[in-house]
Amino acid sequence: MSIIMENVGKKRSRPRRSFTSEFKAEIVELCQRGDRTVRQVSQDFDLTETAVREWVRQADLDAGTRSDGLSSDEKAELAALRRENRRLREDVDILKRATAFFAKETR
Repeated sequence: MSIIMENVGKKRSRPRRSFTSEFKAEIVELCQRGDRTVRQVSQDFDLTETAVREWVRQADLDAGTRSDGLSSDEKAELAALRRENRRLREDVDILKRATAFFAKETR
């Protein structure tokens, strides 16, 4: 009986889906026209309202109408810089180990 009660009220998680940038742009355009609300658009296309709101927010950031976050270009640049930083830290770590190794060998 307790197993049945555990599942009551829980939503099933939907599988993760990916969408093309063209599809996202079309959805954002529908929302920005003002004909329908974000909720209506998300229901019409079987999308989560949160995802649609995030797409609209990101489009506003990219267009410059908002300034409370990073644009897509800035996000890409940040990700690239973080990757490079991680690689450089690994290189420094390797060089430290090599220096310690060769310092032992020369004594």
